[in-house]
Amino acid sequence: MATTYEEVLTLFREVAEAQKETERKFQETDRLLREQSQETDRKFQETDRKIKTVTATVGDLGNRLGEFVEGLVRPAVVRLFRERGIEVHEVYPDVEVDRHDEGLEIDLLVVNDTEAVLVEVKSKLTHADVNEHLERLGKFKRLMPRYAQVRALGAVAAMVVPREVGRYAYRQGLFVLAQSGDSVVILNDVKFQPKMW
Repeated sequence: MATTYEEVLTLFREVAEAQKETERKFQETDRLLREQSQETDRKFQETDRKIKTVTATVGDLGNRLGEFVEGLVRPAVVRLFRERGIEVHEVYPDVEVDRHDEGLEIDLLVVNDTEAVLVEVKSKLTHADVNEHLERLGKFKRLMPRYAQVRALGAVAAMVVPREVGRYAYRQGLFVLAQSGDSVVILNDVKFQPKMW
């Protein structure tokens, strides 16, 4: 079957047209992919911005909740510890100490002439919170030597105290304070003997 020059030329033209059309479609696809990629990047950036905003808002809310709980506990500690035979002369909120390349933060420091109660305040108490407070109590007299001669006691306070965490804190010799209705109560029974540091 003989092919004429015209037929070959027509075939080349058709192939060239098909190549041009393929190239045009490739460029169009490439343009669409770039636009979609840019749109995806823009959406990711917008999502990232929103996540950062929500994270900051939640952090701020957590801080305010902590301040709220501390504001609820602070006036109650005087009454509660006096009811347990611990006279309260002074209450210091947010005590921070830096000494010997070590630090110590105490939410509430309740003191009299012979005793100091370190109160850790949380919105929800965890085992880790109790363990950290026990470490804090172990460093207290070394990092705050002016209290070296007092009996140091520990307390944890929270809006939410899971039963097992409250029992754990009790067994570690800590007072356990929790919200009850509009006020704060000590959950420890009257037989409780606090640990002294």
